[in-house]
Amino acid sequence: TMALFPGQITTGVAGRTLVSGTERLAFRWLALISLVGGVTGALLLIVTPSKAFAAMVPWLVLIATLLFAWSTFGKKPGAVSAPPAWVTMVTQSIIAVYSGFFGGGAGIITLASLTLARMPVRNAGATKNVLVSLSNLTAAAVFAFSGAVAWGHAAAIGAGSIIGGYLGARALKVLPERAIKIGVIAIGAALTAGLFLRG
Repeated sequence: TMALFPGQITTGVAGRTLVSGTERLAFRWLALISLVGGVTGALLLIVTPSKAFAAMVPWLVLIATLLFAWSTFGKKPGAVSAPPAWVTMVTQSIIAVYSGFFGGGAGIITLASLTLARMPVRNAGATKNVLVSLSNLTAAAVFAFSGAVAWGHAAAIGAGSIIGGYLGARALKVLPERAIKIGVIAIGAALTAGLFLRG
């Protein structure tokens, strides 16, 4: 979290013009939920072992990838109505806590949630970047005061994440939407495979 959140902040800032709320929930509520959820998840991580939960992560990423693939290619436009605002709020709350607690695959999970809420994929990608960065920003603040951060490693990885975050945000603006969809599914599949192999 500490190493990657600088890149996530960069990605969020670079793609801010594409950020939006869902059909039934304003962005400010999604942002507030993400901030609070990040703190909650970080505090849970400090007092709770994460090893048992780690076994669930590959399955969560797999399900999120399949949901994203279905929401973008499998269903007809307009075939499914946007979920009620409270469903989106609860879903984002769970994702934000997860992001602060563990974080693996939080981006693809958030993206799947937003596209299921009928947000266009380009806007969903940019909004996901901001929401995940907000969760990790508040989580990083908690970790910074916990005394459990390896600052040397975090700084080295963080520098690379800033470059990658900026390039990713630029790609989101210029690539064709179909290419973005296929790329997200490919990354989700690769991440799922890597998590299963590592576990």
